[in-house]
Amino acid sequence: MPNSFAFLVLALSPLICLVIFRSMPPGRALIVSLLGAYLFLPPQPTAFDPPLLPPLNKESLPNLTVLILCLALYRDRIQLLPDSRVARVFLVLFVISPLGTTITNLEPVFFGRIGLPGMGIKDMVSTMFRQMSIIAPFLLARSLLKTSKDQRDLLIAFVAAGLIYSIPMLLEVRLSPQINIWVYGFFQHSFEQMIREGGFRPIVFLYHGLWAAFFIMGTMVSAVILLRGETGRTKTYAMVAAAYLFGVLVLCKSLASLMYAILLLPLLLFLPRRMQLLTAMCLAILTLSYPMLKSANLVPERQLLEQAEKISEDRAGSLRYRLENENVLLERALDKPLFGWGSWGRNLVLNPATGTPETVADGYWVIILGVFGWAGWLAMFGLLLWPIFLLWHKLRGSVLEHASPYVTGMALFLALNVFDLLPNATLTPLTWLWVGALLGYAERDDIYVRSSKMKLKSVM
Repeated sequence: MPNSFAFLVLALSPLICLVIFRSMPPGRALIVSLLGAYLFLPPQPTAFDPPLLPPLNKESLPNLTVLILCLALYRDRIQLLPDSRVARVFLVLFVISPLGTTITNLEPVFFGRIGLPGMGIKDMVSTMFRQMSIIAPFLLARSLLKTSKDQRDLLIAFVAAGLIYSIPMLLEVRLSPQINIWVYGFFQHSFEQMIREGGFRPIVFLYHGLWAAFFIMGTMVSAVILLRGETGRTKTYAMVAAAYLFGVLVLCKSLASLMYAILLLPLLLFLPRRMQLLTAMCLAILTLSYPMLKSANLVPERQLLEQAEKISEDRAGSLRYRLENENVLLERALDKPLFGWGSWGRNLVLNPATGTPETVADGYWVIILGVFGWAGWLAMFGLLLWPIFLLWHKLRGSVLEHASPYVTGMALFLALNVFDLLPNATLTPLTWLWVGALLGYAERDDIYVRSSKMKLKSVM
């Protein structure tokens, strides 16, 4: 269980955010507040549980704090509704879909003699409030991080955070994952899962070693995007940082994150920007298609397992376990396809004798589909991926030549991040920060106007 210091740090986090916002420009304050909270606040089960509200943990409490601070301090700069009509539809559906979920899940669910309660007004209010807290970084980043300079600030902040966080991560690689125990008095996951290849995966204050590896991979990608878009001394610094962070990533012992990095490196360094954006869009389409392909039994699971066995029996066993659970959970989700099963673990399959879950949900897509149905799934994944499609639509022809030097690399990483939600649940406030920054940039008109003027001048 968390110690008193863990709850004290969590309770003081709103005050720390206030100090940050009073000492920095709003865009940078938003980045630093959410990055710092995600990396250093105590993980679950550290949380405050007020009535009628979802638990206030290291994600929801900072998200709501920065939302309140921005509305109080910079109300004239914050526009909560996107300009894009499609994004507005996804946003409204994201917030109100729990209403449909509640109405269609009023009855209890039984597994033999084990029963789970039906949903009520309290669950609906709590879930809608939770949806609003999840989406807060997206809404604020869309308003405060919509320029090329803001994108540069975001990338530099990610690289700096990766360099700082690598110190405790390397310490845990050497000594074993103990820092959360030393500081907050508990270990947040299964220690056995942090043992890999005769060594240790670092976890520090995150939920799992896979989260830590994915974060370091993201910081390395940020350095590579800066390397491609910068000149002079900054380019040199970015090159050194990328090389160092890649070394840290190798020590994290996460095959998936390492493969992502190896895949992205040549694409970010050498692929033309138009092709980067096209690759991002193709990856987004693949991600959106996966649930439909899975429902139609068109995913080549046997071939995937055969390839995994060539790498490692352990990896193949892990993949087989994930796919088997995914199939059971998908079948369960399709029993209530439109709005899902709701909360209380109703989307899982329980042992009728003991009441313990017989399934483990790893992929975020199947979790959302089971809890909120197709309506909730479309709202969330539509919001996450819409900036990529909007950028493809807006940055046509010569317009891309005058666009931000970072935007296509960021779009490619976002597509990969959302793709990773198929096998994992690595959706964090930092992902929403990235999504909001890209949508805010895509909704701007000034670079497109500039390009049109240049075309007119060349014709004349």
